[in-house]
Amino acid sequence: MTRPIHIAIAACLMGVMLAGCKTVDDGIVRTNEPTPPELTAFGDTFKGLKTVSDVEFYASDEAVAQATNQFRQGNYGNSGAYFYKAVLLAPNDGVAWLGLAASCDRIRRFDLADKAYRHAFQQLGPTPEYLNNYGYSNLLRGDLQAARNNFLRAYELVPNDPTVNNNLQLLSSSVHNIER
Repeated sequence: MTRPIHIAIAACLMGVMLAGCKTVDDGIVRTNEPTPPELTAFGDTFKGLKTVSDVEFYASDEAVAQATNQFRQGNYGNSGAYFYKAVLLAPNDGVAWLGLAASCDRIRRFDLADKAYRHAFQQLGPTPEYLNNYGYSNLLRGDLQAARNNFLRAYELVPNDPTVNNNLQLLSSSVHNIER
């Protein structure tokens, strides 16, 4: 008669042990571990967090500022590296893509510039800045007709912009030098 008692006790112990286990979808039995605090019913709330509109600083802002500074100093390789960091941090930042494209133009990596210009256009569209920069890229590549078309489109949008006007003047002097 002691045998059924031993079986009953063993069954109870087995039931207690199995209560501390769970089966996962992959069929492997794992022990229950305590839920991390951030996933508890009290720790998974978003109350108190700032929304994106409340944030004054974005991670890519610093990289863009450093890149712009390097570009103005003529350190185009460094500016390209910072703009690349910025587009990794904020892939929808059209200004960062445009800066990356301009940096690539200056180090004559037109293959990379073309990729960056495509991303910039997707984010910004045909803005005067985009058209002017892409026109300058065409000028650096020797495609004077494409440069003229882009500069004129930018001029139509902002006729008093000194950068666009200077680039049109630069294009004009380039054409005169070719004709001589």
